[in-house]
Amino acid sequence: MKSKSPKKKLARPKRILRLPDLDHAKVAVLNTLSSPDSQRSYRFAIDDFIAWYCSEPRLALNKTVVLRYKLQLETRHLASSAINLRLAAVRRLAYEAADTGLLSPELAAEIRRVKGAKKLGVRLGNWLSSGEAKRCWTPPTSKRFVASAAEASSRFASAVAFADRSWRISRSSTCKEEKITGPLST
Repeated sequence: MKSKSPKKKLARPKRILRLPDLDHAKVAVLNTLSSPDSQRSYRFAIDDFIAWYCSEPRLALNKTVVLRYKLQLETRHLASSAINLRLAAVRRLAYEAADTGLLSPELAAEIRRVKGAKKLGVRLGNWLSSGEAKRCWTPPTSKRFVASAAEASSRFASAVAFADRSWRISRSSTCKEEKITGPLST
């Protein structure tokens, strides 16, 4: 008579992750990052997600939960770049949880497909047109040099020539000054 071997129960990935599981996945994510700045920003983003996730009663970690988190971030009026950074950390957290067997790979794939926030708006500041930029960065010629200093300088850059026929363009931007020098072309 054949003896029946005891069947091993297959470990099923969890749907509801508890705080120790999330901390384990967080440590796994932070260990994959080499930059201290990346570790700091991901640690902040993951801690924010864990605090939100644990405050909600018995939520299973899936795409819907991550979409609700994204909606909560948008209601806090965060910038789209901040929202996208936090969602990237959550995606990475789900990926590491799936790698360690805490989450099914299908759920991790669903979470990775959550789209980030759209970047709306326009860049602020004073931007030079291509013609203004070319005019500012071309070295002064002897004809251009005859012009008065008021004409040579603009709000963004100024060209200065010296007696030894060298020139310098100074560009001032947010309290930093960049100087480029070279011979005066004729």
